[in-house]
Amino acid sequence: MTAMEAMSYLMVLVYVISFLAMSAILAKEAGRPIWLFGKGSDRQKVPALLFRVAFAGSVLWPLVIATLGDPIRGDPLARWFDGPWYDLLGHLLCVIGACIAIISQRYMGASWRIGAAEGEQGPIVDTGPFAISRNPVFVGQAVLFTGLFIVLPNLMQAAFTLALFVAIALQVRIEERVLAASLGEPYLAYQRKVKRWIGTYPPRPDQAP
Repeated sequence: MTAMEAMSYLMVLVYVISFLAMSAILAKEAGRPIWLFGKGSDRQKVPALLFRVAFAGSVLWPLVIATLGDPIRGDPLARWFDGPWYDLLGHLLCVIGACIAIISQRYMGASWRIGAAEGEQGPIVDTGPFAISRNPVFVGQAVLFTGLFIVLPNLMQAAFTLALFVAIALQVRIEERVLAASLGEPYLAYQRKVKRWIGTYPPRPDQAP
């Protein structure tokens, strides 16, 4: 593992530890459970499993490669993305993605939840990073995992990154249904204002000041 690869891996490791530690802190601040994957009428088993596979795999698999080498002989991805410029790009994405995800998670404060369940949501957070994205934590995670894949390109890491993308896509739609049902018009108004991933919608004529 090169120095750049090691730094990128450490960035992912620091993020995962920060994610878990901050979740514990925010749960204490909220005074209520924040792990909601097992609650609610919407089935969240599939995205929950995919999140766990993506996170655990991205922490453990680079250690396997560093210790034993890539067991997949002739892995084409390792050749396609080989080179210092790819490493630099991937590392920058790791840093940017981790910062976006950590800052956004902390910004949610007592509204932070992992999973979704009716009646278990905190108040809407629509300022800071949430003023330009309804899901900045997921955006940051996607950027982080993309960066790690570019730095450590191999078929298994591609699978973990794909698992994360699928988990995010499934979970976002579940959370949107739950938030709309639990919070009603204030959340629907937020949806009309801020895009799912990044950007804002122009106000409609009837919404103009």
